[in-house]
Amino acid sequence: MPQEMTSIEKIIVLDFGNPYNQEITRGIRELNVFSELHPHTMTAEEIQAEGNVIGIIMSGGPFTVYEDIQEYDSKILELGIPVLGIGRGMQVMINELGATVTPAGYQYEPTDSQLTFHNVSEGIFKGAPASRTVPLGFDAKVSKLPDGFSVLASGEEVSSGDDRPFGATENPERSLYGVQFVMEIEKNDADRQILENFVLGVCDASQNWTMKNYLSIAVHQLKAQIGDQKVLLGLSGGVDSSVVGVLLQRTLGDQLTCIFVDNGLLRKGEGEDVMNILGEEFGLNIVYADAADRFLDKLAGIDDPEEKRKIIGNEFIYVFDDEAAKLEHVKFLAQGTLYSDVMESGTSTSEVVKSHHNVGGLPEDLDFELVEPLRLLFKDEVRQLGLEMGLPDEIVWRQPFPGPGLGIRVLGEVTREKLHILREADAVLRRVVAENGLQREIWQYFAVLPGIRSVGTTDGRTYDYTIGIRAVNSVDGMTSEFARIPYEVLNEISQAITEEVAHVNRVVYDITAKPPSTIEWE
Repeated sequence: MPQEMTSIEKIIVLDFGNPYNQEITRGIRELNVFSELHPHTMTAEEIQAEGNVIGIIMSGGPFTVYEDIQEYDSKILELGIPVLGIGRGMQVMINELGATVTPAGYQYEPTDSQLTFHNVSEGIFKGAPASRTVPLGFDAKVSKLPDGFSVLASGEEVSSGDDRPFGATENPERSLYGVQFVMEIEKNDADRQILENFVLGVCDASQNWTMKNYLSIAVHQLKAQIGDQKVLLGLSGGVDSSVVGVLLQRTLGDQLTCIFVDNGLLRKGEGEDVMNILGEEFGLNIVYADAADRFLDKLAGIDDPEEKRKIIGNEFIYVFDDEAAKLEHVKFLAQGTLYSDVMESGTSTSEVVKSHHNVGGLPEDLDFELVEPLRLLFKDEVRQLGLEMGLPDEIVWRQPFPGPGLGIRVLGEVTREKLHILREADAVLRRVVAENGLQREIWQYFAVLPGIRSVGTTDGRTYDYTIGIRAVNSVDGMTSEFARIPYEVLNEISQAITEEVAHVNRVVYDITAKPPSTIEWE
């Protein structure tokens, strides 16, 4: 950890395989307290070396205290740092201190249990409801607590009535706490309250994790890493690369060169916005590579979605390499890698959610060193950093946009005519959503050209294209529900698209969740 970060208080989350690790880590950050996820094998010595660690959370996971995965440094419990064990994390903690944890003979999958909380006036359950139903695993059972621990919650499994005498426990003298149930921070206010009570109450965090503080730290670190060398950035115009670009420009000035590849698959006005806002207003040195014809020629006659993706991805690399080869003495390549990218790419304990191209370093044949100033940040923190640096809303709150762009929103073969129709329809959609003040209420929304033509009537018979509207709400993009756009707004969208966009006579609204569908149509 760079020395400048040691001034920031930190909560360490030890990863025992809990699928909710990202929720927990993010939940702590939302309290303006820095948190990081580390493998469960992290030692007490390594924790001390981090500097300014004020709390430790031992997360749950799909293993019992009898399996090797639970091996960890028990000296962590002797550091004098508050510890919260969640689910299996509680079992591991109190088993080490002399509890009796026995196989219960039941399934791991958590089932509903009714718990009564015995102290809601102070401690980690301060302000929590006196009783509630919680998801609690049943493959192991705490039947005896260690000396010095008291019961905070007890109850029974709802369907079977099996006794669960130790649903939560504490040893306040040693600042050790445990909850047996799964904590779903993003879904449950009571669980968020528990986390807040531990972080702000037990750990007494000063809440010094702000993007204003991080900005000064990042500037100092970038200067130390890069010195007077040159940096190259692939600028897409999305929030991540834009924030990286403005941060590097503010720090390094003309040492930064950005390459913006216009592949002809962008939304209406995006190329102009990048050059006007980031180039003119913020002073970034941008090489504009107009490669639209090059991409569209490669895509001619191709209708398979995966083949289109590969062509677009490969051609982008070729164009970027061609432009980069024209530059001299560039030592560093900047990337917009986020902390969520790192976490989703897996730890030594948790499974890979999805691999990210920007995690794991560069190919050996690329002669650059990496610069990743957003690697510690979640997406919401990147947006906050952008606002801190004065980036306008149209950049900070830009809709998520896939790498292949409109190439996978035009279903089937991509042609210039189809791109023009889709680009105009998508612009109308975005305008009407904004005019109705819904742009912050919908997580992602866009238009699709399915390649369906149907009969219509205006001043006569028409046989024109259908536009599909996709609008979803999601937390992380792994699952989603369709956005409940008011009927009157949907009607306004439909009328505006059919009146303003030539060769469109029908608009449909996609009301499918993910799963079974994906967010994108291709």
